[in-house]
Amino acid sequence: MCRIFISGDPASYESRTRSVRLHGVVTSIRLENLHWAVLEEIAGRDGMTIAQLIERLYDELVADRGAVGNFSSFLRVCALRYENLIAQGRIPRDASIPIRSLDADRVLEGLPRATRAVTPLVEGAQRKRALN
Repeated sequence: MCRIFISGDPASYESRTRSVRLHGVVTSIRLENLHWAVLEEIAGRDGMTIAQLIERLYDELVADRGAVGNFSSFLRVCALRYENLIAQGRIPRDASIPIRSLDADRVLEGLPRATRAVTPLVEGAQRKRALN
C-alpha cells in the first residue's frame, strides 16, 4: 500500500515560499509544491494568476467567516477539496471549464454544511447589538 504513496516525486512534497500581495500588503505563504500546482490549476481555469486566486479566496473567506485563521492550511485544504470534488464527479476534470461557470449549490448539494467559527470580536459585536 505505502509504495503507491512513497513512489511519488520528492519534489512534490518539498515546501516553497511565495510572496503575494494582499491589498497592497506583501505576505509570504509556504506550501508544498503539489499544493502550489493544484492552486495554479484552479487559478488557470478562471484565467487568474495564483496571486489573484489567493487574494480572492482571502477576501471571500473574510467576508464569509469574518476571520482567516491559518491561511496556509486553508489553501492546502482548498487544493485537497478541489481534487476531492473532481474525484466525486462534482467538478469536471476538464480544466478548460471555468470554476466560475459551475453552479456552486449544485456542486455542494448533499455535502455537509460548514459551521461558522465565531471569533471573539464578532461574538462581542453580536452581544453588543443584542443589548441595544
